[in-house]
Amino acid sequence: MTATITLPSPAKLNLFLHIVGRRPDGYHELQTLFQFLDYGDDITLSLTPEQPGIRLERPVSGVADEDNLIIRAARTLAKKASGELPGVTIGITKRLPIGGGLGGGSSNAATTLLGLNHLWKLGLGLDDLAQTGLTLGADVPVFVRGHAAFGEGVGEKLTPAFPPEDWFVVLKPACNINTGKIFSEQGLTRDTPRIRIAPAFEGDASMCRNDCEDVVRRLYPEVNESMEWLAEFGPARLTGTGACIFGRFPTESAARIIWESKPSGITGFVAKGVNVSPLHQKLTELE
Repeated sequence: MTATITLPSPAKLNLFLHIVGRRPDGYHELQTLFQFLDYGDDITLSLTPEQPGIRLERPVSGVADEDNLIIRAARTLAKKASGELPGVTIGITKRLPIGGGLGGGSSNAATTLLGLNHLWKLGLGLDDLAQTGLTLGADVPVFVRGHAAFGEGVGEKLTPAFPPEDWFVVLKPACNINTGKIFSEQGLTRDTPRIRIAPAFEGDASMCRNDCEDVVRRLYPEVNESMEWLAEFGPARLTGTGACIFGRFPTESAARIIWESKPSGITGFVAKGVNVSPLHQKLTELE
């Protein structure tokens, strides 16, 4: 019998993002607060003992299979196994925009790692899987560990955090942002003072910001216009290097009122912030 599971691959928000320095290797030292959303992609993993190898059910538009983090995650995990593994076909229902700052690719990789660890019965712990995920991308470990967290280093040094689980309006302006371009901009702030944070940090980010925001707003008028509109209803902030922006609201009804009045031509969604990843909630149900 073919074993098949469908798992969530949730979005994340950077509730703030400070750039506190630059390493000799060119990577930026960050301080950030990650929180998950109850919204994202779905990944279906089907074991195919009669058909060895790792394959996608269908290609992801705009992403070559060899560059797809799902395939890379599955192949990296397979190398850690001893003995032959059954083949796997991987399907994805894509909802998160590529290049939106929501961590879609990293989340897909983490869901693949945890899902195949379950299906292949590898028995690897979260520490091992998070370290494997770090070889694929700096944001993968937070998705693997599955709890809202204060992130340092390049985002991989994680301390569990407990920000309020509020509702968010997330907007995706009609532009695609190159992360490398933003981090290489001369005008980017790279010396924000470090902050100290307790493990039970609750998300009072009123004195915090996203250090990429000014550069992104200057280079991408669509982001600036969307942020100016959303800021009419409360603080608006960029997530990651964008292009998505978000506003926080205390209730779903308050968020949906704002969502219904958004300007035409802007996509996005309403979602609830959650401190335990929907992926981990689903895996707990499968145990």
